[in-house]
Amino acid sequence: MKIMETLKEEMTAYWTQRVEQFSALRMREFTGGMHQRWMAEFEKYLPMDHPLRILDLGTGTGFFSFLLAARGHRLTGIDLTADMIAEARRTGCRMGLPVDFQVMDAEAPQFAPGTFDALVSRNLTWGLPHLPRAYASWHDLLKPGGILINFDADYCREPEEVALPENHAHKNLGEGMKTAYEKMKEELRPTQHPRPAWDAELLQASGFHHVTVDPTVWRRIYREKDEFYNPTPFFSIVAYA
Repeated sequence: MKIMETLKEEMTAYWTQRVEQFSALRMREFTGGMHQRWMAEFEKYLPMDHPLRILDLGTGTGFFSFLLAARGHRLTGIDLTADMIAEARRTGCRMGLPVDFQVMDAEAPQFAPGTFDALVSRNLTWGLPHLPRAYASWHDLLKPGGILINFDADYCREPEEVALPENHAHKNLGEGMKTAYEKMKEELRPTQHPRPAWDAELLQASGFHHVTVDPTVWRRIYREKDEFYNPTPFFSIVAYA
């Protein structure tokens, strides 16, 4: 237990160092063509003709929150890294998008049961030390019939050396940051089973139903090997409360 809590501290320290670069990258993603690619994925599952109350888990600097708030939904975004939340709040004010950003542990969000119509997440669940507990708590947050839309990958089993475009964000990471990232994966790997099959099992055990996995979503999002490119094939997993 203590090791896992230390891991959370390591992750918070890692992401604190990446806030400025990460925020700039996400803003370029928001203002460019990637915006519509991500929205096309959400439009498969979320109605856009009336506002939903949505929780963005592990929001980072608010990318998903801003996408969905711009379409009229009521967004709350949470993240464990305080500097990420501070940046998200600044960006939200600058963009005029009313998102409620809070510093909070995504494994145990502090909201009343049945608060949200939908939960969304991107590249979060691979780094949660207690994923079974997280999925169970997320189920309770949803109204009956509410939906979870999670985009992630089996990052703990990705190849260490992957060819990246010269302008890719990870090209600018120092050796210390790369080492810290690999260390986090090494610590998490023994606690996880291959994904997303493991996620589907956990979600069903937590009370979710109609769990579906799309392992091809990364091909639709990352069509070019540019600065946004993710070389690790990621999946979407959708489940209903």
